Amino acid sequence: MSDLLLNIEQLNAGYNGKIVLKDISLKIYQQDFLGIIGPNGGGKTTLIKVILDLIKPISGTVNFLNKETKNRIGYMPQTNYIDKKFPILVSEVIESGLISKKEMKKSEKKEKGCEMIQQMGLEGIANKPIGELSGGQLQRTLLARAVINAPELLILDEPNSYIDKRFESHFYELLEEINKKTAIVLISHDIGTIIANVKNIACVNETLHYHAGSDIDNHWLEEHFECPFEIIGHGDIPHRILKKH
Repeated sequence: MSDLLLNIEQLNAGYNGKIVLKDISLKIYQQDFLGIIGPNGGGKTTLIKVILDLIKPISGTVNFLNKETKNRIGYMPQTNYIDKKFPILVSEVIESGLISKKEMKKSEKKEKGCEMIQQMGLEGIANKPIGELSGGQLQRTLLARAVINAPELLILDEPNSYIDKRFESHFYELLEEINKKTAIVLISHDIGTIIANVKNIACVNETLHYHAGSDIDNHWLEEHFECPFEIIGHGDIPHRILKKH
């Protein structure tokens, strides 16, 4: 088993005195690929904010086994958090992932940015403003920014909400390669994508239910989502249909 990277124990968290997460415990290991699913309002975003230290727990502990890991988290936000009107170029967005590297020279950051641009296939649009990008181009730009600092933990928040379907398979191939060195947490409503790509699954619905492996079934989903599901296999990626409820 890989070394433990992050240990969350008996976490309670929320906002304005309201508890959103109750008694959450979760272990994330090096090179883990954890898919987090759950209904809207179930607490997925709150959990991520706690891990990113954007909000403090009401009680419980969030411990990184290596204190440096806390400063080496890559985060790829949802597209609706991005101001596409902000006057910034693709290359500048990517290099901003090195903002904490004060010891790096500007030329070194530029060189590292060029490496990421090539890895993500963004050579032709490096000098474009982000407002001119397609969904897939923006996705690759944000992924490049998230991994340029070689994080130990990469958090992806609903990447499929703006995925370019022509790039989808390549995107998950990139994640598979990144996962060889980096633990990944992927939050998604797309259960089919979760099942097809992750190693382990957690359902967050006020509490947290962990499932080792990705072989979940209808019963497990219905029990923890608290609504009916049918999972239908279709090609390489399973799709899902919700029954009327």
